[in-house]
Amino acid sequence: MNVDRLTHLVSEQSSERVRALWSALARWQEKDRRFIRLAKLYTGPQQDLLHLGTEFQIKRHGVDQRFKGSVLRVPANVLRDRPADVLAPADLAKRHRAYHYRVMIGPSYRADMWAALERNSGLSTAELARKTYGSFATARRVKREFAVLASQTVGSTAIQKPRNA
Repeated sequence: MNVDRLTHLVSEQSSERVRALWSALARWQEKDRRFIRLAKLYTGPQQDLLHLGTEFQIKRHGVDQRFKGSVLRVPANVLRDRPADVLAPADLAKRHRAYHYRVMIGPSYRADMWAALERNSGLSTAELARKTYGSFATARRVKREFAVLASQTVGSTAIQKPRNA
């Protein structure tokens, strides 16, 4: 996850509720230091997640422990928290090519660039950098590596378009 990009996007939001939500989510992830700036984006009064019925729901079910003490009041049993909602890494890698490359290469712009080139090998270096939010230099290296591998694996399934895309 590119937390710097997320922080920038959230900081541009005019809605206080949106900033409060992301600030509360970042506070929930307080052990991950990347989220510190995002957690500080909202400093206003505590907001309710629900427009109506927050008090009733909190009295009925209590406060969602993930958001306890944050800038957002969230009643328990309102937001889903089910392990079944999250795919296992192996299943996610099969369905999402960028994640597949993040597992193989590591969580980097390079992995996203490989996935983008797999979808459209005709992207120019500048388009690739822009599309994946990476640098021009990284895009140039990835395009060169991709071209070398593609020329070596002609007819192989290594660089073919995935069936689900």
